[in-house]
Amino acid sequence: MIIQRKKYLDMLISGEGNNLVKIVTGVRRCGKSFLLFKLFRNYLTEKGVDEQHIIELSLDDLRNKKLRNPETLLEYIDSHLLNDKKTTYIILDEVQLVQDFIEVLLSLLHTPFVDVYVSGSNSKFLSKDVVTEFRGRGDEIRVFPLSFSEFYSTVGGDKSEVWKEYYTYGGLPQILEFDSEKKKSDYLKNLYELTYMKDVQERNHLRNTDGLFKVVQMLASCIGSSTNPKRISDTFKTVEKKAVTDKTILNYIECLKDAFLIEEALRYDVKGRKYIGTETKYYFEDIGLRNAILNFRQQEEPHIMENIIYNELKYRGFNVDVGFVETWENKSSGKSFRHGLEVDFVVNKGAERIYIQSAFKLPTDEKKEQEERPLLNINDSFKKIIITGENIKRKTDEKGILTIGLLDFLLDEKCI
Repeated sequence: MIIQRKKYLDMLISGEGNNLVKIVTGVRRCGKSFLLFKLFRNYLTEKGVDEQHIIELSLDDLRNKKLRNPETLLEYIDSHLLNDKKTTYIILDEVQLVQDFIEVLLSLLHTPFVDVYVSGSNSKFLSKDVVTEFRGRGDEIRVFPLSFSEFYSTVGGDKSEVWKEYYTYGGLPQILEFDSEKKKSDYLKNLYELTYMKDVQERNHLRNTDGLFKVVQMLASCIGSSTNPKRISDTFKTVEKKAVTDKTILNYIECLKDAFLIEEALRYDVKGRKYIGTETKYYFEDIGLRNAILNFRQQEEPHIMENIIYNELKYRGFNVDVGFVETWENKSSGKSFRHGLEVDFVVNKGAERIYIQSAFKLPTDEKKEQEERPLLNINDSFKKIIITGENIKRKTDEKGILTIGLLDFLLDEKCI
């Protein structure tokens, strides 16, 4: 099955010949290799690039293990370059497996008539040191699992039924190859345990694997809820009857973020224009993996919907925070007290900002007031939106708040 990842392919094409290393990142099995070795390669050959001017290497292939040595890899590439002053396209998959890969890429940048494309499944691949080395010489392209619009454009049919499939099994491309629920669930559970978690353990030399698995389960259970390492540590003490320090839990969380399994949404004080470091929210890169972690229990659609909205906003290139709005309210006694309201998402892209609330059911008058209160207490002119899980026509009320149905939001990038 060919899934056209047009957005990412266009990004690769736009960077062609720009003298930068094109760095493709994302969680394992999200389609990076397919993008580079199939879609981008097809583009090159269709525009007339000769096979001899394309060098492809999958560095996670055991048969290429010797090429993880930097000198051996450079020797291999040099031996395949033709002295004809035509561009050779070098495509390296999982390049972070190469020792001193930064030096390798810097060397390739000094090689005339080459255009370099690499992939990596670890965010440390873009750590501060790498960013410093590649400042002005690297171009990151972040690949996500299939968005709902990509998923729907591939399978078609009834949107509501496709939504059920998507919020249950997620958007990892290979999930579309399976024809039964058992095969899909087995694939996700095996992928989680035998690929992702094994990779996290080995890469970070973690010993307490039981503690790591428990932390992942706790995070999966509380998507859409504010938490922090201290609170998770307390849960271990009261529920698991085990002592795991908040420092250890923070390390586990950082390892999971490095593997692109989870993302962190920080709390942002909208009025104070500053971040609040006390609590944060965590969302899963792929909702199917999240569900597999919990053995497909806890299928709370409102929380799953919120996670998918978060992923969609990241896919569209927004920076996403959780908003906090401080207000003063009057008690019946006449005294005022300070009260904090939450905005589900504060999203930014350049000078653009949008405030978004996720409401699974179309609010009643009382509930609608609760959803609107945080938005109405923000004194600026940026867009304010409520996304509801129900199928409604989009409308803007007299307060300037747009209400839009979930599927309309997911299928139309220009809707907001």
